[in-house]
Amino acid sequence: MPQHAIAVEGLSFEYPGVRALDEVGFTVGRGSVTALVGPNGAGKTTLLRCLAGLDRPLLGAIQVAGVDVLDEPRLVHRRIGFLSDVFGLYDALTVRQCLAHAAAANGVAPEKLEQTVARTAARLAIDQKLEARAGELSRGQRQRVAIGQALAHEPEVLLLDEPASGLDPEARHSLAVLFRRLQSEGVTLLVSSHILAELDAYSTHMLVMRAGRVIENRSLHQAAEERRRLRIELAAADPRLRAALQAMPGLALIESDERCAVVELRGGSAEQARLLAALVAAGLPVSRFGEEREDLHSSYMRTVAEAR
Repeated sequence: MPQHAIAVEGLSFEYPGVRALDEVGFTVGRGSVTALVGPNGAGKTTLLRCLAGLDRPLLGAIQVAGVDVLDEPRLVHRRIGFLSDVFGLYDALTVRQCLAHAAAANGVAPEKLEQTVARTAARLAIDQKLEARAGELSRGQRQRVAIGQALAHEPEVLLLDEPASGLDPEARHSLAVLFRRLQSEGVTLLVSSHILAELDAYSTHMLVMRAGRVIENRSLHQAAEERRRLRIELAAADPRLRAALQAMPGLALIESDERCAVVELRGGSAEQARLLAALVAAGLPVSRFGEEREDLHSSYMRTVAEAR
């Protein structure tokens, strides 16, 4: 079994007069949930379409779920699920028929279609709409059916472009729970969205694109381990706080005033203990001292700032 669920090397793609992808290369580990982020025009949608075998690149190599996408695009379709940012449904078909058609088109045996449709509809909370025609559904319900079509054949890899578009807050929460469950079952997800708070709820990795290039590909958990962000609060304002923190080695001061500070500390629990002991020894009345997790938005903005 290949080590990576997705492996891309030297990928370039051009529209007339525009290079949308410029020698892109990266890997995505099996069982991860990778947030694909970047500004409009960064190449995210083009990348997803190339991975799904829908657009053929100018140069490069792509393997998804152990399949060479350029050599065997039809085979890869049976191993992946793909949701386009602009999707279409057969409006005259019922939800049941839409899901059954998607499953059958991707290799689900006829005798398993009924069970597959029921399971998929339950996962997306559309089991009460199975006999409704797709053209009669609300925007959010149509989005759920489209996601269901991508999931119906139990793919190894899911490629999703703006999957929560049109969903209400409750449905977005349910979708995040589903994605975490899929990951626990071994499914690999690559999800593009402009709503970073939504991605933060389930992502394990971050892939950042800018101007057709990948500028960062990292584990969010690894980033947290390497850079521990701490919040320090005092029981009473003390002008010595900032100077005391600036004098400590291995520490970066993010923000501070006379009563509160946020710092980044390289190291683990031992380094945190030494920092706390030093603050107390300096006579500072520490009332709160603990880790403050860097969310996906902050991590993304830091990556962009460092790349400039």
